[in-house]
Amino acid sequence: MSSPGRPKFWPKTTRPYPFYNMSERSNLRTGSGCVWEVNKFQDGVTQDGGYRGTAYTKCWCRKCKGSNSPSNVWWEFDVYTATHVVFDDIEANHTTLRLFYDREDSQVDIVDKVSVRHVNIEYDLCRLKCVTCDKTLGNKLMGMWKHFENVWMKVYKKYLVSRSPHKLTFIVSHPHGCSKQVSVGQWKDRLKVDEVSSKFTYTTCTCPGSSGAYVQCLGYSNWTWTDLVHSGSLKSGLNYSGVCLV
Repeated sequence: MSSPGRPKFWPKTTRPYPFYNMSERSNLRTGSGCVWEVNKFQDGVTQDGGYRGTAYTKCWCRKCKGSNSPSNVWWEFDVYTATHVVFDDIEANHTTLRLFYDREDSQVDIVDKVSVRHVNIEYDLCRLKCVTCDKTLGNKLMGMWKHFENVWMKVYKKYLVSRSPHKLTFIVSHPHGCSKQVSVGQWKDRLKVDEVSSKFTYTTCTCPGSSGAYVQCLGYSNWTWTDLVHSGSLKSGLNYSGVCLV
């Protein structure tokens, strides 16, 4: 599903915007993303030291919305991806997430209640809001998020001094909609967009379906961590990210 709101061109350019004028056609697209800020709720109250509150008192996933007895325990989490992957709430409503797709034979874990929390077309950055009341899935997400927070800070501190000479960059993505791939390379240029925001070019390999994947330029942070996502490729052969505070 493509939104009729997609622009004809990328902002301030004459480059065609992906999937413009395709709202009348049904087309399956795949992309990548990164889970962010997992929070557990019970009766609308944040549990286990969560980050934020919620507007709900019961789970609002698709299953619970159609139930007379919705779950009173659920997990909300965000997913960072690229705006050209999920453009707005029209597209988010038709978006399905497959989680933990590490191998071809991985268990199929699906989340299909998705909305847009924030979107920036010019920066090619989209933040999705998602929900599940599957206890196994929710607890797994919560545990992995806490582990990520701990490990990320250690890696950031380790590479802070050497970030410019080494320029180490890796990307975790799902090229062609397939299982997880990790590609390693180097960033080449940090391009300042304004006083606080930048984008990067890099040699790290990608394929169609990698759009929206988390781009980790080791040693860079916007106070805590970056939200760089893979955006596209240049004719030179280099790849480039969206824009974020970094």
